[in-house]
Amino acid sequence: MNTTCTSCGHDLWQDELGNQGCGACQRRVDRALAELVGPRGLYAQLTDVLTPGTTGAGNRVSGSKNPPIPVRLAALNLQARGGVVTILQTWLVDWHDHLGYTHPRWDGGPQDQLDQTVARLRTLLPWAVEHHPAWAEFAGEVRQAVGACRAQVTGEPPARRVTVTCPCGAALRITLDTPGRRCACGQQYGWAELRRLPLAQRAAA
Repeated sequence: MNTTCTSCGHDLWQDELGNQGCGACQRRVDRALAELVGPRGLYAQLTDVLTPGTTGAGNRVSGSKNPPIPVRLAALNLQARGGVVTILQTWLVDWHDHLGYTHPRWDGGPQDQLDQTVARLRTLLPWAVEHHPAWAEFAGEVRQAVGACRAQVTGEPPARRVTVTCPCGAALRITLDTPGRRCACGQQYGWAELRRLPLAQRAAA
């Protein structure tokens, strides 16, 4: 029986014992999903930053003197097939399969499909945090998708990644935003524990 959150590694409360995740992680994921939807959500704002050198406010930012490509590929990739909408739809299909529900259906364009998918995911979050064996992976992918959208919209660089070493010798890539991580050896680390691990040594040239 789980006694710690598979996402952040924190101890579960008494009424959460056996769950895959904790209530705090569930609320964080819910807030992250909510940031994506609607006409002023992060996903919609990606359209405003497709032109190179612009931010979500439509302001141009300094850059290379070379002529830019017609669109910002990073923002376009997040909007395109295989991007944010596809990632979330894949998770929703998986959840429906686990629950024995019929295959979810979506109508309209990408924004409509995103809003429909997120609404359904948020409805099923209480089930997922209790029962889904890949809750930590789902929570991580939501954080990454929302973080990537936010970075494109605001122009802020993504969180710096560092590599730390588990006592078993495995390397773990984390950022300041990483709430927790399970090593391949089975050891679960929470936010604080991850940051006490030693930095990985650079490979010799």
